[in-house]
Amino acid sequence: MDRRGFLGAGLAGTAAAVTLAAPHVARAQETFSWKMTNAYGPGAPFYVTGPGSPTYFCDLVGKMSGGRLTIQHFAAGELIPALEGFDAVSSGTVEMNAANSYFWAGKVPAAQFFTCVPFGLNFQGQNAWIYHGGGLQLWEELYDPFNLVPMPLGNTGVQMSGWFRKPIEKVEDFKGLKMRIPGLAGKVYAQLGVDVKLLPGGEIFPALERGVIDAAEFVGPYQDRRLGLQKAAKYYYTTGWHEPNNVTELIVNKTAWNSLPDDLKEIVRAAAMACNVLSHTWCEATNGEAMADLVQNQGVIAGPYPAPVVDKLREVSATTLQQLADSDPKIKKVYDSFTAFAAKHSQWAGLSEAVYQTQIRRGS
Repeated sequence: MDRRGFLGAGLAGTAAAVTLAAPHVARAQETFSWKMTNAYGPGAPFYVTGPGSPTYFCDLVGKMSGGRLTIQHFAAGELIPALEGFDAVSSGTVEMNAANSYFWAGKVPAAQFFTCVPFGLNFQGQNAWIYHGGGLQLWEELYDPFNLVPMPLGNTGVQMSGWFRKPIEKVEDFKGLKMRIPGLAGKVYAQLGVDVKLLPGGEIFPALERGVIDAAEFVGPYQDRRLGLQKAAKYYYTTGWHEPNNVTELIVNKTAWNSLPDDLKEIVRAAAMACNVLSHTWCEATNGEAMADLVQNQGVIAGPYPAPVVDKLREVSATTLQQLADSDPKIKKVYDSFTAFAAKHSQWAGLSEAVYQTQIRRGS
């Protein structure tokens, strides 16, 4: 090949390479501006602000993406009402929402399993099922018809059974009780005669204080103290049977999600996973002091339910979950996956965490 031909071929090859690379360069320079709504009100620790919170997530994505994906956060009531995030994201009104999947039980009954299951898995086990046991794939399959992509964003760890204006001494004490309790646990309590109420966090204290409800479950010592629930009820049951963990759900509009280049998708997933860990460790770091303060300084009477009450709750939980699975093939698919994984995980947990807590840590 002569010099002129060589140069021509070289220039042609360079032009082809530039042409092929151009779309990738353009995608890397493309920016996105999204909105995220939230089921919880302005300033709520964990649910809105603080380490691992949704606002932390939005900031983290912005930094990790170098500003290519910015997310503006709106707490409940700032853009839409507290429990309308599912529809808002599904329709594309906003691109993201942070909440708990059991709020959508009326639309997607099987979604409740992705928040928590009564007498189910703890933080470690729930995450193991979601990330490695097929849970996330089932969650995505369940939400796909609604144009949504779900993933975990946070976790409180074990929650408290809640606040009661009168003590619970026997199973019969639940009959006629008006209680704020969401999710699968609400269905269990209903079987025992509880009048179940679903209220956003900001409405719990006034309802409990005025006697509109007799009892309320929210999260744990730090969050509950912030709401002032100890001023409306003094009996604080710590059993946590109903929510051995509690997943904060991030949902993304699927059309918007598919518009992102792959690296930004991975940034969103990585940031959500980071917040899942950070939020849980924050809860672990703050609840101890809050519980001590409630008991030592604010007259709260704290302790577990009586053993016969727990036994009855366990029995009714098993029956309720099985009935739900038998009523809906989508619920059954998720239920079967969860229970099979939980059975294996419980065997391991019984040889590891349970032994450590009851035999090793007990003496510390």
